[in-house]
Amino acid sequence: MEEAEGRAEEALSEGEEVSPAPPDSSVNASTRETSPDRASQASRGHQTTVSEYFESLLVTVILALFGTTFVVQAFKIPSPSMEPTLMVGDHLLVNKFIFGGHGAWYEKILPYRPLRRGDIIVFKYPLADHQHFVKRVIGLPGDHLKLVDQQVYVGGQKLNEPYVFHDPTMTPNPLNYDFPLVAGVLYTYGMRPEWASQIHNYIRGNELVVPPGKYFVMGDNRDDSDDSRYWGFVDQSAIMGRPFLIYWSINATTSDYGQSTFLQRLDSTLDTLIHLPERTRWNRMLHTVH
Repeated sequence: MEEAEGRAEEALSEGEEVSPAPPDSSVNASTRETSPDRASQASRGHQTTVSEYFESLLVTVILALFGTTFVVQAFKIPSPSMEPTLMVGDHLLVNKFIFGGHGAWYEKILPYRPLRRGDIIVFKYPLADHQHFVKRVIGLPGDHLKLVDQQVYVGGQKLNEPYVFHDPTMTPNPLNYDFPLVAGVLYTYGMRPEWASQIHNYIRGNELVVPPGKYFVMGDNRDDSDDSRYWGFVDQSAIMGRPFLIYWSINATTSDYGQSTFLQRLDSTLDTLIHLPERTRWNRMLHTVH
């Protein structure tokens, strides 16, 4: 560019007359003919790009909704009722594409299986909306069960439960030692009123009978678990799926998930982000749930 400018200045200094090139009528005509076409093509290209982006976004949203509705969903643990199997602050992936038994036609061709005793499940709490609980299935439909001296018996046989934890610091509760009857008498202290008024309908002798389509669930932390002993059975239709993976775990307490105001929740979130590396339980990352 500098060389060209130098030549132009030299020509002018030598007194040579530099005149502009004559217009090329053929080029101008071609330009005039093609300019509207190029503008039209650019407009169509822009519209196509926007349309493609919108379609991609729509497909992504649909797949995400389908996945969280039918396949997998993320949950976090806010209470110690399943400790030590699941800790407060564990973030889980829940397989929603596993349990059958609803009688739908597609269960015959899809890889569903029935619930088994010992399965950990996520379900909708029967006595409140928009709450999800995670517990372990102890009683199946038709089971006769009871608790004696902190041991579960199903059909008169002692249940092997290596996952159970008893906290010696907790205040003793009769329902942790004898259930459904305490010293031969129905004991309803601590039960939800709805369950206290119904439980006698399911007692045969000294055992609780699980009705069809229902499940009896308990937490692994038997001394600190709000479970079927206190509010009743879980309906099959309320079961959402089975946790299969801890994808992240953070050192947290129940109070961290009980923030009532937006500012409290925001403060808790910011504190977690600031101290994320030291608060993450790296040894629990990507652990399978059993």
